[in-house]
Amino acid sequence: MALPKLLLLLFVGGALSLTFFSGSAEAGEVGVCYGMMGDNLPQPPAVVQLLKQHGITMVRLYDADAGGLRALANTGIKVGVSLPNDNIPDAASSMSYAVRWVQSNVQAYPGTWIDSVAVGNEVFHQAPWLTHQLLPAMKNIQAALAGAGLGDAVKVVTPIALDALKVPSFPPSVGEFRDDIAWSVMRPMVDFLEQTGSYLTFNIYPYFAYKYDSHVDPDFAFFRPNNGQHDPGTGLTYFNLFDAMVDAVFHAVEKLGNSGEHTHGNGRTRRRVASLMRVPESGAPGGKGKTGVASNSKLDGSASTENAQAYNSNLIRKVLSGAGTPYNPDADISVYIFSLFNENLKPGDDDERNFGLFYPNGTQVYDVNFTRPGPGPGPGGPSWCVANAAVGDRRLQDALDYACGNGADCSGIQAGGWCFEPNTRVAHASYAFNDYYQRNGRSVQSCDFGGCGSVVYQQPSEFTSPSAS
Repeated sequence: MALPKLLLLLFVGGALSLTFFSGSAEAGEVGVCYGMMGDNLPQPPAVVQLLKQHGITMVRLYDADAGGLRALANTGIKVGVSLPNDNIPDAASSMSYAVRWVQSNVQAYPGTWIDSVAVGNEVFHQAPWLTHQLLPAMKNIQAALAGAGLGDAVKVVTPIALDALKVPSFPPSVGEFRDDIAWSVMRPMVDFLEQTGSYLTFNIYPYFAYKYDSHVDPDFAFFRPNNGQHDPGTGLTYFNLFDAMVDAVFHAVEKLGNSGEHTHGNGRTRRRVASLMRVPESGAPGGKGKTGVASNSKLDGSASTENAQAYNSNLIRKVLSGAGTPYNPDADISVYIFSLFNENLKPGDDDERNFGLFYPNGTQVYDVNFTRPGPGPGPGGPSWCVANAAVGDRRLQDALDYACGNGADCSGIQAGGWCFEPNTRVAHASYAFNDYYQRNGRSVQSCDFGGCGSVVYQQPSEFTSPSAS
């Protein structure tokens, strides 16, 4: 996990606008990072039962732990293994070492669904002296996998910290790789990912942006309703920092260019790999939680169960919905939540040890649902989400923008749309809230909107569209 120097240039637009998405992205997948830096953690067989109990279908290991790989055999759970930074020089300089590593850490577990090998972790940030050995190590591991007949089934990747960009977060349109790695490392690496059918892997942590930059709006960082941030380079409005960070990477890859480019229907030229991203780490610490703090208020401290639950729950819903990003609505994004457990031996401050979704005894730190939401009736049958007029037009507008910018189909309330009338803030907000609520499995959280929405169990007269009814 990186602690990058994040200097965010946040542009606050004066006018509010609705952002509409019409992308056709495939729904992504959500997994967890299974770290083992604790002296009180359950044994791997118990961990596997915990994963199954909560519908978690992907895990990422920070090494190739034999006990974990054996326990995950024949479970249907996808597993990512890692070659640690310390082993990169050997893998880069010796093909025979790469072959032995693949034999011992991949081929030795034929019943375990290993789908990726991460070569190193945040090398540019954690071990910059290995920078120019990284790609040779990736190529040797890929060649070893291909020699074992696993070249297509197991993808070679490397997790990268966001400080590989000159401007890590905002505005996304200025996203560009640092001069010391752009052409010497990143361009040939992206070529390699293209050629092998692999994908980008960047660790994305809005939490650290909020923690270290006082200008970052917590609602923007943690997926809560907000009035958005405007990117003057593209004219797009962002309603969460995760999307902004991902799009900054997409912009950086586009600026590398090369023969792997192709033109999308929107006229933009983009490499194939710049529509595929797997985020090997993202999350927020919740082990030092505060209670009784309103969900839309600024918090005195950055680590809280409220922040962590809001961020992880909304990130999971976003990925499972296949919403893409404002700049790349058809992007295919999957995410691993950091992390499965609070790890009491992890170095660093208390935050580092309290990112866990579960305590070591297997109980949840806070409620998070990993399964794809589906329609489910509330008490007495179907339910709907309506706007609360008492909160005032300003808060309703912020929440309306959030719903439309995060997957709700708001075309019906545009000027000339079938549900534009009555042209009132509360009517438009109810329409958007309900569409978002229905698309997200009618979970209570998806109708909260910072207190602007509420669930009802009798159909309001204005909800007569096929998607809302």
